[in-house]
Amino acid sequence: ENRPIPEPGPNEVLLRMHSVGICGSDVHYWQHGRIGDFVVKDPMVLGHEASGTVVKVGSGVTHLKPGDRVAIEPGVPREMDEFCKSGRYNLSPTIFFCATPPDDGNLCRYYKHSASYCYKLPDNVTFEEGALIEPLSVGIHACKRAGVTLGSKVFVSGSGPIGLVNVIVAKMMGAAAVVVTDLSASRLQKAKEVGADFTIQVKNETPQEVASKVQSVLGCMPEITVECTGVQACIQAGIYATRSGGTLVLVGLGPEMVTVPIVNAAVREVDIRGIFRYCNTWPVAISLLASKRINVKPLVTHRFPLEKALEAFETTKRGEGVKVMLKCDPTDQNP
Repeated sequence: ENRPIPEPGPNEVLLRMHSVGICGSDVHYWQHGRIGDFVVKDPMVLGHEASGTVVKVGSGVTHLKPGDRVAIEPGVPREMDEFCKSGRYNLSPTIFFCATPPDDGNLCRYYKHSASYCYKLPDNVTFEEGALIEPLSVGIHACKRAGVTLGSKVFVSGSGPIGLVNVIVAKMMGAAAVVVTDLSASRLQKAKEVGADFTIQVKNETPQEVASKVQSVLGCMPEITVECTGVQACIQAGIYATRSGGTLVLVGLGPEMVTVPIVNAAVREVDIRGIFRYCNTWPVAISLLASKRINVKPLVTHRFPLEKALEAFETTKRGEGVKVMLKCDPTDQNP
């Protein structure tokens, strides 16, 4: 609140922030001070799912002007290394990423960012939709890595925000049937709302039993499984459930070491792929939102002004609703 308004560099823009979504990682840093090797050592601004309005542009910026509404891609490469050259800049080891220590996020009134990673929003795409492009990008990247295509049968494990965006994207990419599992009945109801064909509420079944239920509702084993929980038992279920020759994409992050039936995957040629965030997804997401081919609005279940950030974080921590959105600009009444 009391920080001076930053001055943009030649290739940066200064933004008046509007909508910022709260992610599970934000809550994790707040509660635990670290995620894996990323440790919070100094005070850090949270927030990386964001949109805002350009108020000032650096001398080298030509594609944006004050007044433009933009969505912010939080990961900006610091150098042109081999990963950037090959188009996989998300894997660059020196990447700047909002709200990943020691880099500050954008849950604030004013924020400066690389202009190349700010994308102009069409008039028919709201600030909230712009902020939701970040989680949506995880779904786009995961479904691309999984090879979802026309007629795919897909199993999405976990019905939190990231599970839900994977449902939305898989259906958009041509999946014929998507089945979702979760512990929570209300979250599964939300999965139905955004396009899931089948849902399974998991209680205390074994991973093999979950896999069997997935096969039963789909009428076959899915070619693709997108695992969004990081829970060991769910990863195991994902391997057992996936059709031989299929693909399992690991999206959720859990403990560093997990025990999995790797021989089962190996002898059935189940490909296991990881994803790290996303790359080259903002233009795709903006096109989908502008054309109304996808609808992410049902994901936002709670809204708070910036002054009530603590309440918003507590709501997310309790697992209420799906996506909690903070509004940083008190003068603007648009969603």
